[in-house]
Amino acid sequence: MRIGVYPGTFDPITLGHLDIIRRGAKLVDLLVIGVTTNPSKSPMFTLDERLAMVERECADLGDKIRVVSFDDLLMSFAEKQGASVIVRGLRAVADFEYEFQMAGMNQQLNDRIETVFLMADVALQPIASKLVKEIAIYGGAIGKFVTPEVEREVAAKVSAAGRRGS
Repeated sequence: MRIGVYPGTFDPITLGHLDIIRRGAKLVDLLVIGVTTNPSKSPMFTLDERLAMVERECADLGDKIRVVSFDDLLMSFAEKQGASVIVRGLRAVADFEYEFQMAGMNQQLNDRIETVFLMADVALQPIASKLVKEIAIYGGAIGKFVTPEVEREVAAKVSAAGRRGS
């Protein structure tokens, strides 16, 4: 069985993430979506909320997908999952530079796991979770970037926190 890992914080999951998940799932028998904490980011959603969000948004993919949390080196997590492939999405040149360096480091840690890059759909390339949150915080519409349910969840978080700049 060919297992792939698609890691991320998914805070929140965007249409760009979903595009990479759907396409990545075609390359492997099982795609493990690794939802991680990232100490350099301040998440809007808790880990449990993000896990539930990703599971709900990927439910139509059935047994091709497994959603798991992790707080470990990516290569250690991938080994524990039995993965032979890491799936990463690329949006722009800046992504490539970072991802290229990360893939090289990961290969040094474990050369049995390949990194596969998928280019984001052209219409989805500008989407980034960080920008989606920023747009929402300042009252902008995010419906073009996330599913309706995620849009409602982001709006509820923004409302609960109170809008900045008011």
